[in-house]
Amino acid sequence: CCLPISLPLGKHSTFTYCCSKTVCNGCFHASYQRGMGDTCAFCRTPTPDSYAAALPLIQKRVEARDPVATRILADAYYSGGCGLEQDVPRAIELWTEAARLGDLDAHFRLGYRYYKGEGVRKDRARAIRHCKHAAIQGHPESRHVLGLHEYGKGNHELGVRHLMISAKMGHEVSLNKIKGMFMKGHATKAQYAEALKGYQNALEETKSP
Repeated sequence: CCLPISLPLGKHSTFTYCCSKTVCNGCFHASYQRGMGDTCAFCRTPTPDSYAAALPLIQKRVEARDPVATRILADAYYSGGCGLEQDVPRAIELWTEAARLGDLDAHFRLGYRYYKGEGVRKDRARAIRHCKHAAIQGHPESRHVLGLHEYGKGNHELGVRHLMISAKMGHEVSLNKIKGMFMKGHATKAQYAEALKGYQNALEETKSP
């Protein structure tokens, strides 16, 4: 279908390893009702019954330079998933390639790791560049990180403005952070009210009719 996926995305959708699509759970439910529950709701490829079976499908998409599949394979190497041995340097390499191919989640993952120094040498400037690149293109988690970064530096007003943007995109953690800032006197009542209204609007706009 062409309906928007309700927020939060991860709760109302499923990633398909065969075609690297994020499909709403409603479409999968409809497939089951039509007796096609053992195939992908998007491309009708037989659904793998294990992570080990999914790995060749992911690798095939990576070979086709699919940015999402490349990021998913990086995730697997980072955590040791899909039957792979944990290989953090390989994960960083794949995230970097996925980011180069345009995957915003890959930029966010790299930004987070460089910010924290997890698996790589800590590099805050590089981390912020990755997060800014994704945030400008509408990635709420990256915008959230920028807000926390500025707030942590004492730039409370700028931090709140970043968080208001991500809250209005349906990012609940940002909304709760603004609430906490309001309780501390670092955000105004009007800012919290605006963020809350924007958050509620974002949820409403993605609800299925």
